[in-house]
Amino acid sequence: MTASWRFSTLADRHRALGSKLEDWSGMGTAWTYDKDADEEYIAIRTKAGLMDVSGLKKVHITGPHASHLIDLATTRDVEKIYPGKSAYACMLNEAGKFTDDCILYRTGPNAWMVVHGSGTGHEELQRASVGRDVSLRFDDNLHDLSLQGPTSVDYLARHVPGIRDLNYFHHMQTQLFGLPVMISRTGYTGERGYEIFCRGQDAGTIWDRILDEGKSAGIIPCRFTTLDMLRVESYLLFYPYDNSQKYPFANEGPGDTLWELGLDFTVSPGKTGFRGAEEHYRLKGKERFKIYGVLLDGKQPADEGAPVYRDGRQVGVVTCAMYSPLVKKSMGIARLDVDCAVKDTSLEIRNKSGAVKATAQPLPFDDPKKTKRTAKG
Repeated sequence: MTASWRFSTLADRHRALGSKLEDWSGMGTAWTYDKDADEEYIAIRTKAGLMDVSGLKKVHITGPHASHLIDLATTRDVEKIYPGKSAYACMLNEAGKFTDDCILYRTGPNAWMVVHGSGTGHEELQRASVGRDVSLRFDDNLHDLSLQGPTSVDYLARHVPGIRDLNYFHHMQTQLFGLPVMISRTGYTGERGYEIFCRGQDAGTIWDRILDEGKSAGIIPCRFTTLDMLRVESYLLFYPYDNSQKYPFANEGPGDTLWELGLDFTVSPGKTGFRGAEEHYRLKGKERFKIYGVLLDGKQPADEGAPVYRDGRQVGVVTCAMYSPLVKKSMGIARLDVDCAVKDTSLEIRNKSGAVKATAQPLPFDDPKKTKRTAKG
């Protein structure tokens, strides 16, 4: 935790579960627990699991120019986001390269909350705020508890009126156990789930009660890194682990285009004027690689960073991989040469323990139509 300067009020609870609170984004985060991660993965895919994702950074943006700032700094059309609605967006630099992703929550006519990870999102927002009538406030007291899985709505429905009517990428100001919260129908698992934003002083009460009451329904605490298993299946990228910050190109600075990452859908149709917009559009069709899936033979998962070969030539690298005990398959996210990011292309993954045959497959592996996370009722 030597690099940590931010602290979750749930730290002692994570320690009691076996975590050493490894650093992520400046916060001691539960990367490990004293139990099998497969149990947590199965719980979220079949029942529900509770995670502390308070390491995500929360920035409140208020004032007459708040929407203008969001419009400049991100790829989304802010006028289509009304209070109570949210949107997944990206931020670019002047070169049209990805610097961070975030969720934009509109909480009022002139009020927003931006939640982002370990990229330069806060810096991008500050840059866009210069000379404008707007206030930015970093909020580390606001904790984020993520209750994810198909039965999460059944549990919350016992306590939160109207939760079944909350649509995907919408949020509500409400109470949970008599405590003020904002509940958002978002997550990072590919399942139906909810993020519970609460005050730091309330996080322990909410965490304990959900786990106590939900135990009989199979709700269990889950470590942060269980998300790696879930995100591989669901095509959810994680900065900087899938990016050129970690896998740089020779003689080039870090930075990937949205076309390369498959995140071009985050640019609202016809939008211009955001930072890096001209370069973003100019770089279409000039992809150096594509994010794509790899399906491995057998049960052995790929090593993180394992090189990918085709006909004796390296054509990519695996950025994150897992073996699913539910579907009995080994799969991964990879950065592949464009001509190899084609369904059923034969590949070879060179793990430290030996080579494994694989094929290129489109992402996501799980629920490609997103019917689970968008389910009604």
